[in-house]
Amino acid sequence: MKAIYALFPGPAAAQDAYDELQRLGASLGIDGSKIVVVSSEPWEGYDFSDEHAKSPMFLFATIGGIAGAILGYWLAAYTQTAYPLPTGGMPIVTSWTNGIIIYEVMMLGAILTTFVTLLVTAGLPNTKKKLTDPEIWTGKILVGVTDPPERSRAALESTFRQTGAVAVKDFSSPA
Repeated sequence: MKAIYALFPGPAAAQDAYDELQRLGASLGIDGSKIVVVSSEPWEGYDFSDEHAKSPMFLFATIGGIAGAILGYWLAAYTQTAYPLPTGGMPIVTSWTNGIIIYEVMMLGAILTTFVTLLVTAGLPNTKKKLTDPEIWTGKILVGVTDPPERSRAALESTFRQTGAVAVKDFSSPA
């Protein structure tokens, strides 16, 4: 992956650069998915961070919990009917005692689904080289374009400098 990026001192300057890249994207030969913004903290209220503000984790955890509850009920009922014990006229499948198993398997389903969703949405594990710079950890915000066309590199540098970049750098990773 090749990239050109700039470091900005604050979120307002980074938002200006992001907006300008979105506006000039078609003329420079880049699309919105190639624009990367990396910061050490979330910046609420800025368009560059709103893209990652919503997560499907709650929905998937709910679905995992419901699936776990169904599986827990099936597991308890199947076990009780597969090995019937003499109960003296009481039902073999009992709701109150099965509630404990249903609850535990429901929580297991919700927790495992949450964990898998976290890994997938975070992109873990990831062996690809990510666009980063040590200056991010000192408070700077990185705005860059991955795999830009060679003809647009000068225009990208100019755009970054006009929007208040502290530094403009190239990034190149093997493979």
